Amino acid sequence: MPVAIITGASRGLGRALARELAGREWHLVLDARGADDLGTVQAQLPGGPHHALAGDVTDPMHRASIAAAARALGGASLLINNASSLGSSPLLAFRDLDPATYVDLLRVNLVAPMALTAALLPQLRRNGGKILNISSDAAVEPYETWGGYGSSKAALDHAGRVLAAEEPTLRIYSLDPGDMRTRMHQDAFPGEDISDRPEPETVVPAVLSLLDSDLPSGRYVAGQLVSEAA
Repeated sequence: MPVAIITGASRGLGRALARELAGREWHLVLDARGADDLGTVQAQLPGGPHHALAGDVTDPMHRASIAAAARALGGASLLINNASSLGSSPLLAFRDLDPATYVDLLRVNLVAPMALTAALLPQLRRNGGKILNISSDAAVEPYETWGGYGSSKAALDHAGRVLAAEEPTLRIYSLDPGDMRTRMHQDAFPGEDISDRPEPETVVPAVLSLLDSDLPSGRYVAGQLVSEAA
């Protein structure tokens, strides 16, 4: 069975994708910081075996454990870099963003996914794999107070483009999923009602259409993928 790695799999889009891929008989390696929530997701998944590894994706030892778990299952065919950080809540203007917070944000949203990708490249090359980096419209739109998060995602988008040029046998995608009703989105708008945002499960068909396709490496928007498929 094919093997997928999903970071940030304990809730939101990561959890929704884990459930869908497990239902498609993928073997999964799941990462998240919260052991209890991640264990609950693992216990609810059909099929298997699935490995749930709680830890911090910025930790090199944790990334090595993820790569080893995927190797034990036969090697990764898919990496979904979904784990992300806002850096602060509420979001701050650049002038107020503490440099240490900005560095931590870049470590989570840029350095960690690219380092995990590098660790998995031998497996992905052997399996003709795909890499999906979850991006944001904040990577291309200059929203006030979103500068830290948005610039980290813009950098991840560009890093993916460079990697695609270096690894032409792989498909490397960045996906803007659009607004979703997630804990992170609520943290971006503390005290506001975000019940009008769609659930993460509504984005899953767009992700699947991209992963099932042979579209060239590049940046895609979930809403456009669904419209084109319809």
